[in-house]
Amino acid sequence: MEIFLSVIAIILVLIGFTGAILPIIPGPIISYLALLSLFFLNPSPFTNHFMITWGILTIVITAFDQIIPALGTKKMGGSKFGVNGSIIGLILGIFLFPPLGIIIGPFVGALIGELIGGKDFNNATKAGIGSFLGFLAGTILKLIFSFVVFYYVIINTAWHL
Repeated sequence: MEIFLSVIAIILVLIGFTGAILPIIPGPIISYLALLSLFFLNPSPFTNHFMITWGILTIVITAFDQIIPALGTKKMGGSKFGVNGSIIGLILGIFLFPPLGIIIGPFVGALIGELIGGKDFNNATKAGIGSFLGFLAGTILKLIFSFVVFYYVIINTAWHL
């Protein structure tokens, strides 16, 4: 059973890393599931307090990831057109222009979204920059979270095998 749970944890943490970059995959949640799978090892490498703390962190980071890009766009004068354009741009950028599409897509999407929403080019550009910075901040936060979870999974998997 330990081998099965350890393999599941490693697979989940790798998917979680992918989700830290791709917005379609809930990276922090899947990374937490990796910790949860190791929690059921005998003996458990984690305490209840540890799991509750990381569960709360997962919820907070997931919420921040949803809020930060919108705040970045709003802070720079953007609207829902910019936020939605940023998300669409990211998804298209991932598939059409990997790996640079992850960086360029949200900016171009927000810019186009704001232009469709009736903003002039200068204001649309500011909103695009805000969206990009918000996306970047959320991604960095998720990557840090995923890296720490990866560390716990690898250390505790190696310990049990």
